[in-house]
Amino acid sequence: MAYHADENRYEKMRYARTGNSGLKLPLVSLGLWHNFGKLDSFENMNQMCRTAFDCGITHFDLANNYGPDAGAAESNFGKIINGDLKPYRDELIISTKAGYYMWPGPYGDGGSRKYLLASLDASLKRMGLEYVDIFYHHRMDPETPLEESMMALSTAVKSGKALYAGISNYDRAHTAQAMEILKELKCPFIINQSSYSIFNRAIETDGLKPFAAKNGCGIIAFSPLAQGLLTDRYLKDIPADSRARKDGRFLRPENITPEVLKKVRALNEIAKGRGQTLAQMALSWILRDGEVTSVLIGASKCEQIKENAAIVSHTNFSAEECAAIDAASGFAD
Repeated sequence: MAYHADENRYEKMRYARTGNSGLKLPLVSLGLWHNFGKLDSFENMNQMCRTAFDCGITHFDLANNYGPDAGAAESNFGKIINGDLKPYRDELIISTKAGYYMWPGPYGDGGSRKYLLASLDASLKRMGLEYVDIFYHHRMDPETPLEESMMALSTAVKSGKALYAGISNYDRAHTAQAMEILKELKCPFIINQSSYSIFNRAIETDGLKPFAAKNGCGIIAFSPLAQGLLTDRYLKDIPADSRARKDGRFLRPENITPEVLKKVRALNEIAKGRGQTLAQMALSWILRDGEVTSVLIGASKCEQIKENAAIVSHTNFSAEECAAIDAASGFAD
């Protein structure tokens, strides 16, 4: 049966301008970091993307090395964007990145002009697209001059292969430098993708979050649920089928201590008082002050997307709730 998007999709979502640009992103975006690789069900991937769009989620975030194997997520998404979602391409924001290891040898990693532009070409080929809406440098590269990486982003935009430039995992100091270079190049730089959650507030302590808000740079938060820790899955113990047990690269079982679980349970009680799940509250908290443009969610099933997209009507927090969350998570003054 042919797919027809929900006619009420834009009534379900809220959108925010990205920095000082004219581009608006949905408050909730879908990341394809996990569950879009070669071992996953394509039918489930396709259905999740359809569900996301039906919820008003217009932004789909990828990177060259998302898989497994590296490139698999882009290839799978290419089938989706050239299938069910093809009639809606002009309503979608598609982003990809390059910066981490992608192929063997000295030109498949880092921030060189050769790597970034070759990677973008390969990403477009895998997805069957003429352009992406946002192209990111995925991480700071100390071995490459920042000017070289930023000039590569500018070339990508001026060639028409990307509409906007972004950076990811850049600290405040390097963000400021990147913004200045791209401004001189007259390249539309709009966003920094950063890890941010109730448990990880590095962009606050580093000063990146207030700096970005003051200087017209959008922020999109990844890992807002601390790799699943800020969900109801860890309220009692570490489930056998959890990411911590199955993967362990980003969330290690030994780091989920009784003290951490105590914090998770305390936060869950605050969420109950707000009429939200712990995951919903954790996502809402990211958006509480309007300084973060969008929050990236991951999903393995459609119901998670629907649940998480519903937070857009409940992102306000009282001073008492914020203080309670700070205290429960160990960030009280």
